[in-house]
Amino acid sequence: MVGESGVGEAGETTATVAGKPPQVVIVGGGFGGLAAARGLAGAPVEITLIDKRNHHLFQPLLYQVATAGLSPADIAGSIRAILARQPNVRVLLDRVYGVDQECRRVILGDGEPLAYDWLIIATGATHSYFGREDWAPHAPGIKTIDDATAIRRRVLLALERAETETDEVKRKALLTFVVIGGGPTGVEMAGAIAELARQSVSRDFRHITPHCSRIVLLQRGDRLLPSFPPALSAKARKGIEELGVEVRLEADVTAIDAEGVTVDGNRIKAGTVIWAAGVMASRAAEWLGCEGDRSGRVPVGADLHPDGDPAIFVIGDTAVCIDGAGRALPGVAPVAKQQGQHAARAIRAALQGRAVPPFRYRDYGNMATIGRSRAIADFGRLRVTGLPAWLLWCVAHIWFLTGHRNRLSVGMSWLWSYLTYQRGARLITGDVAPDLPATRELAPALRRNRTELSEFILVE
Repeated sequence: MVGESGVGEAGETTATVAGKPPQVVIVGGGFGGLAAARGLAGAPVEITLIDKRNHHLFQPLLYQVATAGLSPADIAGSIRAILARQPNVRVLLDRVYGVDQECRRVILGDGEPLAYDWLIIATGATHSYFGREDWAPHAPGIKTIDDATAIRRRVLLALERAETETDEVKRKALLTFVVIGGGPTGVEMAGAIAELARQSVSRDFRHITPHCSRIVLLQRGDRLLPSFPPALSAKARKGIEELGVEVRLEADVTAIDAEGVTVDGNRIKAGTVIWAAGVMASRAAEWLGCEGDRSGRVPVGADLHPDGDPAIFVIGDTAVCIDGAGRALPGVAPVAKQQGQHAARAIRAALQGRAVPPFRYRDYGNMATIGRSRAIADFGRLRVTGLPAWLLWCVAHIWFLTGHRNRLSVGMSWLWSYLTYQRGARLITGDVAPDLPATRELAPALRRNRTELSEFILVE
């Protein structure tokens, strides 16, 4: 039964002021956070969604921004716009610094502490360099739009500089691209770079041919895409090698610097190195005073609560949740969305004095693209490869984008790229080179010359 505090037995708390609806705070505007907010549409609660960025990002397509296939606006949308028609939601642009579980408050960076009756933590994950944070400046990962545009800049600048480089050793290094990590992000990134460097831009440059570029994909394990069945992993490796990608399995990376990578004792000089090998969860475990797993994820039960606190749900990449077979659920968008929906159902049920069954993940399949007309799809007993799998991958990703404009834009961009082999977002932003001191020293003399020339013309 719901009392003045707004919460019944299933989540008893005193955070809500008498007379106000129960307060639901959602931290994170990703797949899980948005699914939870939408699942509470029309519920008698007030929802506050907090995110340090103002946009929801479709992360599975970030690699296409990084390889100039799509622009950032194609895969991102304003959180406020997405939730504009849901009157029981407000959006805060802020950063969370902690959770006061005893007083049921979220500690913010700019605003006053925010009281909650239920808290949903869906803060996602960031890069993990396994203790080698000094590698980060030389091998950026790809989790945000800023990451993607920075990698795009590196890739396109390497091609531009290789066009005019006369030293053959330096030119070869500029045209060498190393991707570390053989999961879906690494495989998709390597395939996209191969298509960009070997097919798309070679038509526009005069001194870069399709065989000038070298793309190396390093995987520490014994096969690519270990979350797929071995037969599909083998198909993926064959497909990506046909694109010209050099695959190295059981590769031990021991050093990364500004000039390249050291792997298995051998040096690979590379102008661009991209990290796709590991992720680390947010600081949610620290906020909740619990011990995370080796990736920092918060252990949760089948109810998605951390130990001992039924007022908090931890979902998506922030949580480690074990399925019926004793395996941790993968850090993919469908898991986050289903967990967000479950948290919303659980809150609705608590408001009515009911309970909900434990969370159960429904796996509808797993897909990964390798390149143009190449993909693999695992639907359990049904496995699809090649062009049919690629078409399924395209349809699924367009369908799950947020907003009709984004769906139309991405669909048209992919169609244009498929027909013409052209990339529509090959923009290098920022200064290509710094202002040289010699140029600044010459500036006064140049101004004097222009003044003397003007005076001469006036006299004449």
